[in-house]
Amino acid sequence: MESNVPEYEVLNGGGSTPELDKFQKLPIIPLIFLIFYEVSGGPFGIEDSVRASGPLLALVGFLIFPFIWSIPEALITAEMSTMFPENGGYVVWVSSALGPYWGFQDGWVKWLSGVIDNALYPILFLDYLKSSVHALSNGFPRSISILVLTSALTYTNYRGLTIVGWVAVVLGIFSLLPFLVMGFIAIPRLKPCRWIMVDLKHVNWGLYLNTLFWNLNYWDSISTLSGEVDDPGKTLPRALFYALVLVVFAYFFPLLTSTGAIPVDRKLWSDGYFSQVCKILGGVWLRSWVQIASAASNMGMFVVEMSSDSFQLLGMAERGMLPDLFAKRSRYGTPVMGILFSASGVLLLSWLSFQEIVAAENFLYCFGMIMEFIAFVRLRMKYPHLPRPFKVPVGKIGAILMCFPPTILVFVTLFFASFKVLVISLSAVVVGLIFQPCLKFMEKKRWLRFTVNSDLPDIHDTP
Repeated sequence: MESNVPEYEVLNGGGSTPELDKFQKLPIIPLIFLIFYEVSGGPFGIEDSVRASGPLLALVGFLIFPFIWSIPEALITAEMSTMFPENGGYVVWVSSALGPYWGFQDGWVKWLSGVIDNALYPILFLDYLKSSVHALSNGFPRSISILVLTSALTYTNYRGLTIVGWVAVVLGIFSLLPFLVMGFIAIPRLKPCRWIMVDLKHVNWGLYLNTLFWNLNYWDSISTLSGEVDDPGKTLPRALFYALVLVVFAYFFPLLTSTGAIPVDRKLWSDGYFSQVCKILGGVWLRSWVQIASAASNMGMFVVEMSSDSFQLLGMAERGMLPDLFAKRSRYGTPVMGILFSASGVLLLSWLSFQEIVAAENFLYCFGMIMEFIAFVRLRMKYPHLPRPFKVPVGKIGAILMCFPPTILVFVTLFFASFKVLVISLSAVVVGLIFQPCLKFMEKKRWLRFTVNSDLPDIHDTP
């Protein structure tokens, strides 16, 4: 069998569509902050880990979990994204290893997961402001606020990925500054005995794992922007490393200083509680700063997640998995239909609660990650000598062992899903299983036009 798995001639700058080189490519600094916002955006939303388990397990979780999940996922993303430097990202990995049907399924569940994830950010934004503006707690003012916020950020996304990247840099720095200030204010008040508080009989393991998983996953999302990166073979691995360090610090430092500086009442630690911690430690001015920083962070996470989701749809269209209309770009180089579909999904899902959204997107994300782990190992087995600008320094057995702990974690996370989340998520998976044959039928009947971009190499085997 002769392999037609792609061997990119120009690995140092190759991307999804070479004819679109007129659009500016992403350099490393914006890319670091794009990854930062794909995964984190700062410590907003990690408060539930303390409520679920207490300070000790929360701190240990944010130290240990990156080794179980974040580092393996980031390494796999670095290798596969440099091997396939195009906007299809993980969809292309799975398609090359398991075939286009399963590539589509991966794309479907990961896109849904991303859209569900994006529905969180307007909610988090309003949760941080509702302590100061009580009208935003519920009802019509809250609904209209979500609509206005989503529309404004969607337009920002339309204006160009380079703009989104540099906006992410500014918002990221601004969002992290108040937590540095809070940490230094907290130092004189630290009592280390508070860090070792634990009550194993009253740990909400489902909430604990979902909070850790949500805050430390999505490293692979940057792969759907690989075609927009300047020199992806070198830039992507370095950006992933720097972003990993930034993310872990952005979680651990605020959690360490805040739980050590004030008495911990677990029932108070829910999303938005950091603003109250800042009021206790620094006063109203620091609480207001954190609330503004939360707004900035949620804007950053929203526009970056939407970029990833919409460029994924563009990459799938360029591979002939979606109709041609998803491959069309605006004059700014952005995928118009992908942005519109992603924004619509956010508005439709905004009625779910924070915990339900986290659990549902984690469930779907797990399905996609299982396929990506299989694709990573299968490509290592079948094509060990194909060019990989970045290669994880492990052999075939090492590749399997590296995927083993995160796979176990995936099944544990699925086990703790509620019945409601289980029904919603499995229904979404079933829709994808049916949707792909329906699209193929429409293509056969010529009801919709599907085209494979001729600039992209073949990713499937032929005898």
